[in-house]
Order: sequence, then structure tokens, then C-alpha cells
Amino acid sequence: MKGGQNLMRVRIYATLRELLETSAVELKLEQTMTAGEALERLVERFPVLDGKLWDADRVLTGYVMVLLNGRSIEWLQGLATLVTDDDALALFPPVGGGDE
Repeated sequence: MKGGQNLMRVRIYATLRELLETSAVELKLEQTMTAGEALERLVERFPVLDGKLWDADRVLTGYVMVLLNGRSIEWLQGLATLVTDDDALALFPPVGGGDE
């Protein structure tokens, strides 16, 4: 708990940082919250993320890699992964490019 509030830090990287015009945000958490619920709160603050994070059925699109404490949430319990204020989320856009 940070300063008496349940706040979780979300770091934003690369082109997403430019899109959102910030490198990090803090999200207020409930006692028990999933990664999906935390991401929904993030989308409420930054609606431009809606189509980038997931599709209309709330399935991750793969455009944004979501890491929880350095591990992809896809390798955990996906959007159902529980998060706390001791955790850190990170959002990365896809990496690509270069010549073969």
C-alpha cells in the first residue's frame, strides 16, 4: 500500500508512451482485482487503448504485450491473473522491423 492507498504502477513503453503522452500511471486498486479489471481502468483513463489492448469480446489482440512483474500475463492466468499494489504492470507495443 502506497501512502495509505492501493495504487499499482503501470509503465508504458515505446510508441504507446508517445500515444498516451506518459511513461507511467498509477491505478487505484480494489482489495482483489484481476489484470483485466486493472486494464479496464486504464482504458477508462486512456480510451485510445481500447482497440489496441483487446477486441470487442475482450480478448487480448496481441498488439500490446502485457507484463506483470516481468512475466507475460498470457503465461499466467491471462486477464484473470490477480494483481495487488505490490505488482507492476508494463505495456509494450509489438517489436518488429529490420532487414533480413
